[in-house]
Amino acid sequence: MRQAAVLFLLLLSSLLFTGCLSAGQERESSLPAPSPAESAPSPESAADGVLQLKIGETPVTVSWEENEAVEALRALAADGPLVIPLSGYGGFEQVGPIGQTLPRSDVPTTTQPGDIVLYSGNQVVVFYGSNSWSYTRLGHITDPDETGMTALLAGEDTSITLFLS
Repeated sequence: MRQAAVLFLLLLSSLLFTGCLSAGQERESSLPAPSPAESAPSPESAADGVLQLKIGETPVTVSWEENEAVEALRALAADGPLVIPLSGYGGFEQVGPIGQTLPRSDVPTTTQPGDIVLYSGNQVVVFYGSNSWSYTRLGHITDPDETGMTALLAGEDTSITLFLS
């Protein structure tokens, strides 16, 4: 008798589970396909231009990483200049919200002046000092040098502009 009850419960739970899967599959298949206008730009189309950066109104030279986060930034900049307001933090960095979440590949990192990183998937940080944390590397500003980075970032809040050229 006990074996029959256990068998019945197993059969009943498997039927319920199968029913849940079918309902979920029906919902997914009934969603309309996104139109081409709603689709994100492909990496090929976003890569047509070179990603550039200005701090305030000052153009800087950046050596960009090759990763999904940089490709996502490049795709955002393909729609027009992306301006990110930055606020000073800790006396060694400026940080600002991107407005959406980018792909992350965080690793423990000790930053150097000029490093550009993604923090929490949705904020860009530009360093004029050093810090250790888990970030996704985006790039490194090669010009100006450390003194120039401090002059650009150590004062009041500023902004960065990402654009394609």
